[in-house]
Amino acid sequence: MKKYKVTLTQQEREAISSKGKHAAQTVLNALILLACDEGEYQKERSTNETISQVLNVSMKTIDRVKKRFVEEGLDAVLARKPATRRMPKKADGDFEAHLIALSCSEPPEGYHRWSLRLLADKVVELNYVDHISHETVRQVLKKTSLSPGNRKDG
Repeated sequence: MKKYKVTLTQQEREAISSKGKHAAQTVLNALILLACDEGEYQKERSTNETISQVLNVSMKTIDRVKKRFVEEGLDAVLARKPATRRMPKKADGDFEAHLIALSCSEPPEGYHRWSLRLLADKVVELNYVDHISHETVRQVLKKTSLSPGNRKDG
C-alpha cells in the first residue's frame, strides 16, 4: 500500500482547530489529520493503530483521509463530498395523471377499494411503467387528496 505523509502548516493547523459548529465527519477527519501530522509543528505523532483505537475508526478510514489530503488538499478533506448517485424519477406528470385517474375509477371485481399494491400492479399491467413499488404509488397519491389514509369509511 502506498504511504501518504501528512504535513500540516501552522495556518492549516489553526484552520483545523478553529472554533465553531461542524459536522461530525468533518471533526473526525480533522482529528485524524492532526494526529497523523508529521510536520515541524507536531510535538508527537501517533501511530495509525493508536488513532484507530482512540477515534474508533478503521485503519482504512485513516488511510483514505490521508490520501485525500495529499492528493486533493485540506479543503477536500474537511468539506463533504456532494452526492453523486441520483436516481431518475419514475413518476412524471403523465404517469401521475394516469395513476390518479385509475385510483378514482371503480376497483377491480371483488375489491371494495383500490389498495396501493393493486394500483401498482395495475399501472404495470397497463404499461404506464415497467415496474413500480407500492411506496412510489403512495408518495404520488399523498400529494393529492386521494391518499388512502385520508378516506374514512362509515
